[in-house]
Amino acid sequence: MLWRIGDGIRYQHKTRVELGWKNGRGIMEITLLLLVLILVVLTIYFGVKIVPQSEAFVVERFGKYTQTLAAGLNLIIPFVDLVAHRVNILERQLPEFRISVITKDNVEVWLESTVFFRVVDAAQSVYRIENDDLAIQTAATSIIRSAAGKLDLDALQSSRDAMNQEIESNLREAAKVWGIEITRTEILNIDIDEQTKDAQRQQLNAERQRRAAVAEAEGEKRSIELKAEAALYEAEKEAEAIRVTADAEAYAIKARAEAQAQQTRLIASAIADDGQPAINFEVLMQQVKALGSLAGSENAKTLVVPSDVTKALGSLELLKDFFTSNAREEK
Repeated sequence: MLWRIGDGIRYQHKTRVELGWKNGRGIMEITLLLLVLILVVLTIYFGVKIVPQSEAFVVERFGKYTQTLAAGLNLIIPFVDLVAHRVNILERQLPEFRISVITKDNVEVWLESTVFFRVVDAAQSVYRIENDDLAIQTAATSIIRSAAGKLDLDALQSSRDAMNQEIESNLREAAKVWGIEITRTEILNIDIDEQTKDAQRQQLNAERQRRAAVAEAEGEKRSIELKAEAALYEAEKEAEAIRVTADAEAYAIKARAEAQAQQTRLIASAIADDGQPAINFEVLMQQVKALGSLAGSENAKTLVVPSDVTKALGSLELLKDFFTSNAREEK
């Protein structure tokens, strides 16, 4: 009886020990599984990096630069590599800043400027310069003063675009060592004191008056030239009219000469055929012309016509017909 009771106690104790060992082993397995799961999560968290499009990640390993992560999915060694810097690579603009400069003609002016830039090398921008904005503004101030000092006030106001290009070129070279690209520089405003403004107004007024005087002189000169051209044109027209008149007179003289020559040829031909009628006709013609000249004279009071002339006038028409018929026969 006692033996059976003892066996029962030993059996119960053994069962409890086995159950306890099994329970402990299960807890250890669960704990180990949880640790593995946590390790995997931490590995993914520290080893996988998703970089936004607008940024670049600078990675260090035990405090030393190793690489720069570009946009997208990247893998690093967890617990060894560390993202030390997140750098914005978008184009940025410096706040507007004022600069006091002295121009070539010793005039003090204030320039309002700004600079546009972006980071192209994240590592250089992190390890070479501490404050990007301050460094760029300081360099821009020095370059702008140097560029403005080469120009007088009028040139500074009229050649702002050329000055912006020069500043941008020089500042781009200075910022290259910082891993920064200068995209654009702007001179927004040129501010001068009231005394200088008054002097400029007086200069502008004087220039306007000078231009007005020049324009007036040019107008007078043009008016004189136009009058001279008109006079020359009128003289040319008069000369042309004289030439035309002379040509007409020459043509008339030539025509009269040809008619006289033709008449002489006819008379000569008539004389050769029957000379007396032709001679009488020519004498009568000359007498008629002489009488016409005397009648047209202002000094003539009374004109006496010989009887033989008046008698001959009656036969003048017959003689004219005679010579006309002879001329037709010759043709």
